[in-house]
Amino acid sequence: MSTTKKIQAGIVGGAGYTGGEMLRILINHLEVNIAFVHSTSSAGKHVYEVHTDLFGDTDLKFAAELAYNIDVLFLCVGHGDARKFLDANPIPDHIKIIDLSQDFRLNQNAKHKAKSFVYGLPELNRDAIKEANNIANPGCFATCLQLGLLPLASQNLLNSETHITATTGSTGAGQSLSPTTHFSWRNDNLSVYKVFEHQHLNEIVQSLHQLQPNFNPPAEGRGVNFIPYRGDFTRGIIASMYTECGLTEAEALKLYQHFYEGHPFTHVTSHDIDLKQVVNTNKCFIQVKKHGNKIFIVSIIDNLLKGASGQAVQNMNLMFGLDEKAGLRLKATGF
Repeated sequence: MSTTKKIQAGIVGGAGYTGGEMLRILINHLEVNIAFVHSTSSAGKHVYEVHTDLFGDTDLKFAAELAYNIDVLFLCVGHGDARKFLDANPIPDHIKIIDLSQDFRLNQNAKHKAKSFVYGLPELNRDAIKEANNIANPGCFATCLQLGLLPLASQNLLNSETHITATTGSTGAGQSLSPTTHFSWRNDNLSVYKVFEHQHLNEIVQSLHQLQPNFNPPAEGRGVNFIPYRGDFTRGIIASMYTECGLTEAEALKLYQHFYEGHPFTHVTSHDIDLKQVVNTNKCFIQVKKHGNKIFIVSIIDNLLKGASGQAVQNMNLMFGLDEKAGLRLKATGF
């Protein structure tokens, strides 16, 4: 696609966390113009009245009405709301849709009337994304965990139970208040939730099965055991996982590096990694180690960027034939 004409983008649900991150990225994306930002709760307000850090960066106002003279529409809405939105607002076929909810991620739910959605994990489906008109953006936990396990699945190496512990920041719960998102409860605290039953497991298993067709949990002894934690920090996910594996550490490291070769945001190392290396970026860092007969993997991402809005822009770049990293050369918080 020629870059002489900017991509016209619309954002629905612009007042929330993922909508705010989308604005922060696209305002500085040289190939994109934000045509409108839709919000029923904030219509008529300046964007910077809600996302106060954008004061001085934009004079955009939230709109109550949709416009259709756009090339791409980002749906930054809650789970279940994207399908309802499309039911109420038929979007012309010439507009590409990137949905950040979970509504279209699973194969059995990937259609809405005549529209079909491609699962938007670039490290898994890059070629399909390039040809897609509609994208179902992956979940944040799903992105982090899949990137930690996909290389093993690609070689049919997920043949015993996989154990995962992962901790997410408070922004992973969204902007709406609940007893477990209040500062007084979350600060200096740590808690487990949705043990073995997190909703992102479904898309994780689907993607692993895509690369390893004989991967079929919950067959006895071959499942994915996932324990999510709520962290007392704002953003980021750190996941540790292990499973039995016959590869040496050098072989495993080579497998992971080869699998992610050419994918600009996912980087593999045998050195220790920590969350601050990726917070405020679209990167995923993966550490691979071997302990006895078990391979141990640590995967880290920013849940609002690689786990949501950053990955959505990465998908947009692929869909429109742009540099995959356009608008996403972001700075980590080192200290």
